[in-house]
Amino acid sequence: MSTVTRCGYVAIIGRPNVGKSTLLNTLMGKKISIISAKPQTTRNQILGIKTNEAIQVVYMDTPGLHHAEKRAMNRYMNRLASSVIIDADVIVFLVEATGWNDDDDMILKKISSTNAPVLLVINKVDKLKDKKLLLPVIEKYKEKFNFTHIVPISAQRAINIDSLEKTIMQMLPEGVHLFSDEQITDKNTPFQVAERIREKLISHTGQELPYSTTVVVDSMQEKEGLLHISAVIWVEREGQKPIVIGKNGERLKSIGTAARKDIVKLLGRKIFLHLWVKVKSNWTNDERVLGSLGFSPLGPLGEGDERS
Repeated sequence: MSTVTRCGYVAIIGRPNVGKSTLLNTLMGKKISIISAKPQTTRNQILGIKTNEAIQVVYMDTPGLHHAEKRAMNRYMNRLASSVIIDADVIVFLVEATGWNDDDDMILKKISSTNAPVLLVINKVDKLKDKKLLLPVIEKYKEKFNFTHIVPISAQRAINIDSLEKTIMQMLPEGVHLFSDEQITDKNTPFQVAERIREKLISHTGQELPYSTTVVVDSMQEKEGLLHISAVIWVEREGQKPIVIGKNGERLKSIGTAARKDIVKLLGRKIFLHLWVKVKSNWTNDERVLGSLGFSPLGPLGEGDERS
C-alpha cells in the first residue's frame, strides 16, 4: 500500500513586528529569516520548507501588512504579503496576546474572503502579566471570525510550538511534495548572505536609518581556498553614508565582523567579506530602482528566488 503524502503552502500573515519571522525560524529549527526589533524587517517572501517523511510544509514568511503606504517600498511589501493569501492552502494569522489593533482588523478583512482554512495563532502569551488573562483573550478573539483552530504560543520561547505544528500538518491537503526533501528554502546563497549583512546593519544603526538601507551581493569568488564576498550597502542620501561607516570606519568594521561570523555559520566555511557603502537616491520610493535592487514589481518571485 502506498503512503499518502501531504504538502501545502502555509502563509504566515500578520502586522509588522508580530513575530512572523521568529515563528518561521522556530518552526524550522534554524534561521531562515532575519529578525530584529524593528518593524518591517522582512521585505521579501521567504519560504521555509520542512519535510517530515510523508508530510512537506512550505511556510511562507511575508512582510507585515500595514495601513501606511507612504512609499513605493511600503506598497511593494503590502502587495507581496496580500498576494500569498491567494496561493495559500492554510493561513496562519498571527496576532499578539497583548492586544488587537486596526491593522489586525484590516488583515482579517483581507483573509475573510479566502477559501483556505484560517488558523489563528496568538503569539507572545509569555508577555501576559497574569496567565489567567489568556482564556478571556481567546474568547474575545474567537468572536471576530470563524477560525478553524485557535492556538496560543510564544514563538520566541517555543511555547506550544509542537501543538501548532501538529495542527498545521493535519490541515494540509493530500498531494505530492513540491520540493526535494533536502531543500529548506527557496532563496539562493547571495540572497541569504545579503540578508545576514542587512540584519547586522539594522542592529548597528538603530533608529538612525529606519528603512533607508538595503544590501546587494555583487560577487562571490573563490580565491586561494577562501571565498571572497563583495557586497554593497545602499543608502538613499550622501548624509547617510557616514552613519553606516562611522568614525574612522569603525561602525562599518563592526557590521562586517558581526555579519562575517553569521555568514561563516551559514556557509560552513571561512570567508573574506568586502563591504562598500553607496548612494542610490530615493530608492525606497522609486519602483524602477526597487526592481533593479531585486524587489520584483510582480510580487512573490524575485531576483533572489530559486525553483526546485
